[in-house]
Amino acid sequence: MDHAEVLSAYLTALIDEMVKSGVTDVVLSPGSRSTPLALLFANRKEISIYLDIDERSAGFLALGMAKARRKPVALLCTSGTAAANYFPATIEAFYSRVPLIVLTADRPYELQDVGAPQTIDQSGMYGSHVKRFAEIQIPEYDTRLIGHTRILCARAIAAADSSPRGPVHLNFPLREPLLPDMKYCSANPLELKSVSVKAGRVTLDAQTLSPIVQTIRKSRKGVIICGGLDSEEFEEKITFLADKIGFPILADPLSQLRRGTHSLRNVIEGYDAFLRDAQAATLFKPDLIIRFGAMPVSKALKIWIENQKTAQFVVDGGSRWRDPSGSATEMIYCDESWFCKAITDAVPASSDDTWLNLWKRVNQETKDILSGVGDEKTLNEEKVFFQLNRLLPDHSSLFIGNSMPVRELDTFLFTDQSDLKLFANRGASGIDGVVSTAVGVSLVRENTFLVIGDLSFFHDMNGLLAAKQHRANLTIILINNDGGGIFSFLPQASEKKYFEALYGTPHGLDFAYTADLYGADYKKVDNWDEFGHSFLASFQKKGLKIIEIPTDREENVHIRKRLFTQIGQSVAADAGWKKP
Repeated sequence: MDHAEVLSAYLTALIDEMVKSGVTDVVLSPGSRSTPLALLFANRKEISIYLDIDERSAGFLALGMAKARRKPVALLCTSGTAAANYFPATIEAFYSRVPLIVLTADRPYELQDVGAPQTIDQSGMYGSHVKRFAEIQIPEYDTRLIGHTRILCARAIAAADSSPRGPVHLNFPLREPLLPDMKYCSANPLELKSVSVKAGRVTLDAQTLSPIVQTIRKSRKGVIICGGLDSEEFEEKITFLADKIGFPILADPLSQLRRGTHSLRNVIEGYDAFLRDAQAATLFKPDLIIRFGAMPVSKALKIWIENQKTAQFVVDGGSRWRDPSGSATEMIYCDESWFCKAITDAVPASSDDTWLNLWKRVNQETKDILSGVGDEKTLNEEKVFFQLNRLLPDHSSLFIGNSMPVRELDTFLFTDQSDLKLFANRGASGIDGVVSTAVGVSLVRENTFLVIGDLSFFHDMNGLLAAKQHRANLTIILINNDGGGIFSFLPQASEKKYFEALYGTPHGLDFAYTADLYGADYKKVDNWDEFGHSFLASFQKKGLKIIEIPTDREENVHIRKRLFTQIGQSVAADAGWKKP
């Protein structure tokens, strides 16, 4: 066999293993060294190819698709800094537990460390931010070697898709010539056997579960806290458990518990607002906390968790340590849905709703006060999120940007039995790559909306090209306060002399030109009627749509402070306290 035939037979066997392992989507960026893989992927009818010229954007595009599909998506790029541009998305995938298969083409070993162009050390370049790394042997015609390499692929994909999910990295050193012989690109040309990897859910034996059950049985003032968690079964299982034992569920928006057809009876969504008041927070003294998922967005809730001197269980289907406050007394590694079902079956139903009703009463008072933002006449960030409760259609997806947008959503997203799927990049919680990730979600799920701030939008404007090229149906709500709004709520705001230059960072950009560049339907609104009309009109249009809302940072600070003060006063009056 000549070089092209060996190259084709070898790489086709690997691609066949990826297909057998469930990979159906490949996001690739153009490059020379990755040519044989790109052509062989493109030739497979089972594979859908998504081209993204910018590798940094491509990484996040694949991340969004993997989030939405709940299955591994592959990434492919050429050698050198192209691979380095995948790093931000790889980090986010690792910490947010999203399965990515990162494939990087590389120069062969004889070109390493000798000054060859577009050549860097790619071996293990993502370090501890991937679950598994494998250096793929340079292609040669050896059936044992090819069989071993197929196994490496199967193991890597299984690692990416097993709990906790995450990215894996396969590095492919390839020699020239790089064009494959396409007659060798049929599936499994060497008729090698494949390996199927099966992995089940982690459970607890009866002896381990028994003391946990006894603690929950004794609890009269338990609280369930749910951070970001995406599982098809979890919503029904956790709400059924909470209903039975009478525990409130403090549900982060990304828990997927604030919206859906499951029971909402025990779901508390206003905690971020009323736990901010130190006096109000003392009303709630639990005897047990059970926490699921990632750490919640709410800083007020995190502080409240840290202040509780009681048993705290952290239930995690993976094997990582999700307890930044050091408050856990029990770290329970098992499947979250299984745990809920096991506890539900083992404990009696509660007949006392006193504790739950306290939470529900304060929660309703809080929502009533927050709803007052609906009367605001000027454009502001708070009312944008309050309006979304009414405007978002059933069976839609909302991607929420980091910094202030996700915090505003935490405050203003109320419970409803509509079908709304929430997405965000809360692994490393950076503001980069948000547009591209949302585009990735929109390629999988219809009726996708993105709410994003101006700085985060600026960071990832390149992602709009993928939206244009792949005809993504995405509506972007761009909140433009001309800078970094979150810093206005932080201690740095007191440094008036340097604040605007170092933290406020006004940019003065006109995003109408951005919309025109990428062929987006664009509207900058001046009032709430225009916003409502533009939002509803976006349902009738296909493609990329941008609705820009100009807001004022100082006004946003004022509105939030006023609302939180009113909530603290309301809770104090309800408890018979006097506010200073």
